[in-house]
Amino acid sequence: MARVARVRSESGFYYVILKGNGRQILFECDADRLEFLELLSDSFRESNITLLAWCLMDNHVHLLVEDAHEVLSSAMQKVATTYALQYNTRSGHIGHVFQQRFRSFPIEGDSYLLEAMRYIHNNPVKARTASAASYRWSSYHEYLGESLWGQRFADTRLFLGMLGGVDGFASFSLDEAGDDSYRPDLRPRIPDDTAAEVLAGVLDDLPPSRLKSVERGRRDAVLLELKRAGLSIRQIERLTGIGRNIVARAGR
Repeated sequence: MARVARVRSESGFYYVILKGNGRQILFECDADRLEFLELLSDSFRESNITLLAWCLMDNHVHLLVEDAHEVLSSAMQKVATTYALQYNTRSGHIGHVFQQRFRSFPIEGDSYLLEAMRYIHNNPVKARTASAASYRWSSYHEYLGESLWGQRFADTRLFLGMLGGVDGFASFSLDEAGDDSYRPDLRPRIPDDTAAEVLAGVLDDLPPSRLKSVERGRRDAVLLELKRAGLSIRQIERLTGIGRNIVARAGR
């Protein structure tokens, strides 16, 4: 089966998930976790990718990155290949370590960017593992100015600037349940050659070119339904003629 092309982010920001093959454990000890973070940091530095937030769970990894030069695939491939080789050598494991390639989801807009950061830090809460503040293996502590490992991996300047510093970050993160307005869309991307069929099914008898003239509240409700149906912002923009910023804001 051919691989589906990655959806490109207009902003350069991506939410990234990397999973263990068959849900296998990726990190047997703290030394494994540090090794992965160091490989990630080195690869991102070489590729001019900024790591904004991260969380290492036992069998999967959450990352929030800024990739202005569209080199994320090669950087992540290098990390996964190198770590898998070292992991297999150290543990005696044979076979794939990671589940296929990583998955990435574009993030457009400051509000979704902030919620994605909080979603990542609260992943241990959702997994009923620990609170964000007590979980050691995320960038949460780096945002508080702490370093539990003698080094820092996330660039905290963007979010601390947006939130007004450490106190603002702490206040924003206080609700450990997080805001459910952001969740990565894990559904497969709808191919362009079937996007028009999905659009027609949602619009029913309304011609796509007429949607832009519909009353704003109803228009935004339809745009949200189209996004929930799996259409990308670019596909909706192309098929309806409605600007991508309007499409992105619909339903927020």
